[in-house]
Amino acid sequence: MKIRTITAATCAAFAFSMARPIHANDGEAQIVTKKFEAAIPDIPGKALLAVEVDYAPGAASLSHTHAKSAFIYAYVISGAIESKVNNGGTRIYRAGESWSEPPGATHSISRNASKTEPAKLLAVFVLDTNDNQLTTPVK
Repeated sequence: MKIRTITAATCAAFAFSMARPIHANDGEAQIVTKKFEAAIPDIPGKALLAVEVDYAPGAASLSHTHAKSAFIYAYVISGAIESKVNNGGTRIYRAGESWSEPPGATHSISRNASKTEPAKLLAVFVLDTNDNQLTTPVK
């Protein structure tokens, strides 16, 4: 029971830290909202966390990394997202397309590919329950 309490508290802290607008360079915002969180019962110390990222037209994330243990699956729900992970190429993913990010990856480009239409993606994280910071800007 103790691991569930720790996992719930950790995931709640992640969600609280992410549930605020993040401003893009052009003054538009992206909003990250927690959609799901749970401990993985068969894998002690691991959790599953899903967040929805709503990008305003022209909005972008700063270059960033995620929690060191995080394996990420990203799925574009609507619109188009331009993305670049590690040394891979820059690509535009449209609604229904997806990609993954290995632990320790640098996500140097993550932005709405449209200046006029919103975009939305679902990011699913498998990570250690003791990872305290979900996203860290790259300096």
